[in-house]
Amino acid sequence: MSAPHFANFVVKRPWLRAWMQPLANWYANASGYRQIGLRADDLIPEESDIVQQALKRLPPKEAYDRVFRMRRAFQCSLSHQLLPKAEQTTAEQDVPYLSPIIEAIEAEQKERADMDAIVVARPKAQH
Repeated sequence: MSAPHFANFVVKRPWLRAWMQPLANWYANASGYRQIGLRADDLIPEESDIVQQALKRLPPKEAYDRVFRMRRAFQCSLSHQLLPKAEQTTAEQDVPYLSPIIEAIEAEQKERADMDAIVVARPKAQH
């Protein structure tokens, strides 16, 4: 679920990020999820146990807003209409809210697996 390595490569280089940002915004707008009021993290599939844990860790307001956005987008999809421009998600509003929690859970699970794999060896007694 973590971001691809190419994204990290681009973010670390300001000149490359400045060049890619308009292209990324164009692509996000062309994908259509912003036009029905969704944010990028709303598109993450919920079937994963990690995502389920992340959803449980969301603050109540953010969880409510997420459900509202999903229901409103579903209604737009059923009626085959887009939201008015004033209600569509802007690039400034489309910030990650679930991805950081998912990354933290993945790091916790990796740390737990690493700790479970530790082998403790006692030093041999010297006689």
